[in-house]
Amino acid sequence: MPRIIRSGRNHVVVPWRGEVWIIALLGLLPAAVYFWYGAQDRLGPDPVNVFERWLGLWAVRFLVLTLLVTPLRVLTGYSLLRYRRMLGLLVFAYACLHVGTYVILDQQGNLGVLVQDITHRPFLLLGFVAFVLLSLLAVTSTNWSMRRLGRQWGRLHRLVYGVALLVAVHFLMAFKTYNATSVGYAAILGMLVLWRVPDLWRKRMRRVHEGK
Repeated sequence: MPRIIRSGRNHVVVPWRGEVWIIALLGLLPAAVYFWYGAQDRLGPDPVNVFERWLGLWAVRFLVLTLLVTPLRVLTGYSLLRYRRMLGLLVFAYACLHVGTYVILDQQGNLGVLVQDITHRPFLLLGFVAFVLLSLLAVTSTNWSMRRLGRQWGRLHRLVYGVALLVAVHFLMAFKTYNATSVGYAAILGMLVLWRVPDLWRKRMRRVHEGK
């Protein structure tokens, strides 16, 4: 069972050894199931599109969970910070699978078609920018990067809120018509970003005053 340690006003939930990796395996289970369905020809008449969309949806779901860690700590006093890195890596894993399905299975790896498609379809350009930023966050998610970058690491990883906004718009525009799923997740991402704006603004103003 996870341990709970009191730290100031918060209760920090500390995972037991191996728990985070169990979460990772469980988190990747939907991808394995969809792959199995595809191998069994059970994804309908357009399996690549279905596979691609479901992978993207799970990336959005794990992004929501990642962003919920801070509001949960503020509202309840329980910190799941020790789980956030793995949740973020699951976002990246599903984003890689989502993009890989589009590049390899959908566009057959044709670079010319890919460039034309991305530059002529705004939602793909937004998704591509979000993926590049997410890749940067994933690469710098290690303890070594945290030590190396120091205070800059936290500032860099606030890009996750920009990623969330890009993903929200990308997710909305990916569908020809609005639906409960796209609007719902986009709204949740938008609210999570807006929830953090006042706090980020206060921190920025504090740094400005300290620098004077």
